[in-house]
Amino acid sequence: MTEEFYRWLLQLIREDRMVKFYQSPKWRKLREKAMKRDHNECQECRRLGKYHRVENVHHIKEVKDRPDLALDLDNLICLCVEHHNEVHGRYLTALDKQEKKIESFANFDASERW
Repeated sequence: MTEEFYRWLLQLIREDRMVKFYQSPKWRKLREKAMKRDHNECQECRRLGKYHRVENVHHIKEVKDRPDLALDLDNLICLCVEHHNEVHGRYLTALDKQEKKIESFANFDASERW
């Protein structure tokens, strides 16, 4: 990674405009390499003995934390949407959703308001 690219990346991080990085030709080329390396399959599904086509290329060490590894092939892993969301804590199971619903009802104030 060139010094100029690294400075540009740091600026994107500061300005919360990482989408520009993910649209860059350097990222797209590296993403393709990772997908080819991992045979276009989710590596977590593969570990579990299943098959699912890759949908996301994930930075193992996040770009915001380690911008120096943003273009390091060894810092990338191919994942399906489900496992990518799970890694980022964006995935709620049906049980999690049910528990949140029960919590919201437990905190509900049913007393009359007039």
